[in-house]
Amino acid sequence: MVLTAPEREARADSGESTASSVEEAFVALSAAAPEGWRVELIEGEIHVVPPANGEHEEIVSEVADQVTSRRTNKELRTRTGLGLLVPGASATGKVVPDIVIAPKGSFGDSLEYHDPGAVMLVGEVTSHSTADNDRGPKLRGYAAAGIPFYLLIDRERKQAVLHSLPAGKRYTRKVEVDISQPLSLPEPLGFDLDTSEF
Repeated sequence: MVLTAPEREARADSGESTASSVEEAFVALSAAAPEGWRVELIEGEIHVVPPANGEHEEIVSEVADQVTSRRTNKELRTRTGLGLLVPGASATGKVVPDIVIAPKGSFGDSLEYHDPGAVMLVGEVTSHSTADNDRGPKLRGYAAAGIPFYLLIDRERKQAVLHSLPAGKRYTRKVEVDISQPLSLPEPLGFDLDTSEF
């Protein structure tokens, strides 16, 4: 489900802007969302995402397990359900990636949405309702934030894609394999992701 906050004229007495009305709607929807549902604000649109299906969660778990057991840098940690504040994705850029890999202790505060500066890799597993955002606005937002690697498991296209070398709002390198083929994850991960387990 996608909701676009209505445009409202700024009021001279308060300086209220469209961006703040979108933020207010985002906060209200986040508070009202049923358990398991996610609310994200991407390029000015509010996306209410239902709980992921079993196949989606199996892939997320498999990637997290492989990273945990095979990474060469043992200080890296895999997180799921962590909110990031991603500049360039929207006015507020609040997103919840499927996978976030960063050094241990990177998110030891009480914030709900975190600066992505410590993030080494972010990952998304597509669903019918999220695929266009994962391939478009999130791709551009993650690149603009300078996140070194973006792993996209594209279930609809049956591909695993690793984007790297961010420059502006794009990644300048892309390696893609068919799901079932190994995908090389460079250092500091330093192993081949076995996509045949998906």
